Amino acid sequence: MAPRIDDVMRLCCELSAHDQIKVAVKSSAKGAAVAGGTAFVGGLLGGPAGIAVGGAVGGLLGSWLTSGQFRPLPQILMELPPKQKEQLYGNIVGLLDSVEWMDAAQLIALVMGNATLQQQVTAALLSYVTKELRAEVRYGD
Repeated sequence: MAPRIDDVMRLCCELSAHDQIKVAVKSSAKGAAVAGGTAFVGGLLGGPAGIAVGGAVGGLLGSWLTSGQFRPLPQILMELPPKQKEQLYGNIVGLLDSVEWMDAAQLIALVMGNATLQQQVTAALLSYVTKELRAEVRYGD
């Protein structure tokens, strides 16, 4: 991964840690597997009516299992595949056109020292997280 992408990723991690941002990425595949599995078992045990009951119970269980799993945003960002990191970099780097930096520490210091730039980068980061990752955002504990 290119050093500039790593620098921007570290900046995003620092900003989200500073604001104590947590996100819950919706795990629709996990919920669908639970719903489908319980509908299947319900069908085996109760026939057509069992499929309906199993699907309803599985849907509720799947929804419960996948909701509220908030994790710190820096953790989510570090787990992104390279393609998504590049996409996030593309969204952020345009805001940094006027900033010259040598390493991540300098970039972080420059952005944290400029309240307007800090807000713009944070807004772009949150926009990416909510639109591209379809994540729910929460601040603090």
